[in-house]
Amino acid sequence: MNRQGALPGNAVTALRRQREKENRYRSILEAAERLFCQKGYPNTKIQDIARAAEVAVGTVYFYFKSKEDLLLRLMDAIALNVRTLLGKAFQSPKPPIDRFEEAGRAFFRDFCLAAPYQLIILLRESVGISAEVEARRRAIFERFHQDAAGAILEVMGEFGVPDRSVAEVLAVAIAGMMEKVAYQYLIWQDRSDQLEAITTEALAFIRGGLHSVLNNLSEKATTHGKG
Repeated sequence: MNRQGALPGNAVTALRRQREKENRYRSILEAAERLFCQKGYPNTKIQDIARAAEVAVGTVYFYFKSKEDLLLRLMDAIALNVRTLLGKAFQSPKPPIDRFEEAGRAFFRDFCLAAPYQLIILLRESVGISAEVEARRRAIFERFHQDAAGAILEVMGEFGVPDRSVAEVLAVAIAGMMEKVAYQYLIWQDRSDQLEAITTEALAFIRGGLHSVLNNLSEKATTHGKG
């Protein structure tokens, strides 16, 4: 910095160039996200993405090795978005069962409804592309399941029956149901205007089922302890 505290000209230029690079990168991702959903991944060409992002084809290849590389990075960004949203809900000061329900509500409201293109890419457009993309999908959903299992384990602690293996099974079952609800009502059908009511019903069902399973486990543990 100079005496007045301002950055020298070359530093300002470097910062501006960095911002321009970040903006181009983001513009390309946003264009790809939109086109993959509107046209389908197989029908979208790099030229289409470049045109939509208002950059040269060579610029797209400067940031991404291929269309598949672009999809993989887009999937990683989407996964981070989902985990960040759910993580905030899990960190609430509410009781564990309420935090779990709030995370489910955030998934439907702040992800499915607020970012429908991202939902479509994660559940539809990234399916059956290649072994590498499928491996990335599997890794992403395994992380989702692990996060959910951790939250369920906290709920189980309230019932005095913490069991990691049971929590993992419940996490897979609940996550599968939520994915199916999202696919059914937002991808196969367009019932986004009814999503709040659908979310309330789905989460009430999940909460009731979770309570029932954990109550049964607690009763069995108590009976076994007495025996």
